[in-house]
Amino acid sequence: MEIRLLVTFEKVATVLSFTQAAAELKYAQSSVTSQIRALESSLGAQLFDRLGSRIRLTEAGERLLPYARQIIELSEEARAAVVGTEEPSGTLTIGTMESLTSYRLSPLLELFHHRYPGVRLSMRPTLGDETRQALRQGTYDVGFLMERETEHTGLEVTLLTEEPLALVAAPGHPLAGAAVPTVSTADLVHEPLLATEPGCAYRDLFEEELNTESAEPVPFMEFGTIEATKRAAAAGLGIALLPAVTVAEELADGRLVALPWEQPFTLSTQLAWRSGKRLPAHARLFVEQARKLVAEQG
Repeated sequence: MEIRLLVTFEKVATVLSFTQAAAELKYAQSSVTSQIRALESSLGAQLFDRLGSRIRLTEAGERLLPYARQIIELSEEARAAVVGTEEPSGTLTIGTMESLTSYRLSPLLELFHHRYPGVRLSMRPTLGDETRQALRQGTYDVGFLMERETEHTGLEVTLLTEEPLALVAAPGHPLAGAAVPTVSTADLVHEPLLATEPGCAYRDLFEEELNTESAEPVPFMEFGTIEATKRAAAAGLGIALLPAVTVAEELADGRLVALPWEQPFTLSTQLAWRSGKRLPAHARLFVEQARKLVAEQG
């Protein structure tokens, strides 16, 4: 089996799209199709089911995928060892989330773009369970998590920082006045509440905490992004619990205020990868620089 064919197979299996794989590999789509057919012919097995405009891995494809990834990793290690280049290179597929990509990681991405142009970063926005599953399956090389738990089955984890949260509202909100020195969870149950989608750890923990004070599940007005949630809160539509780093600018200029609520849980921002996975040099560099960046941010 040619490494080139395995690289193409791994990319198609990861994105489940011949078109997207061709774009990311900078091939014509016909080249990707012919390479997959050549690999299937050499193995004597069909690797993908074609379902109209969609594709999925067959059982044979599922069995081949972890071996393909191991072979590609070893090939990259061997090339680096033989060439002996000091310049890190390779592709790194990273599971991340809006709160980190937009508000913490910009300096890290800029660093790799300018100082390590040979490292190609592919950012994949996912949350919690989806990120962990992708790491275990090898779809992602590394992934950022923001969770209460710091141990995850099948993963190695490095803790980056405890992630403070802020309960925010518009300045004129009744619970934001000086006459309200503290806000209890019970005070929040009947207030309009704003949130990002379910699956986000701080949203889920907040909802769980509120439901301990309510006979019925507490409803949320859901928004697709942190930016949309912040704008809704600033417009006076309700209260939102968000990572403090995402609302620092709005708190500083007075568009939002922090409510005096003592959160009963803590979250840690973490960087994880599959247990037993030998991180190549460019992945180790990314982990090292992520640790350094977050430590400098405080």
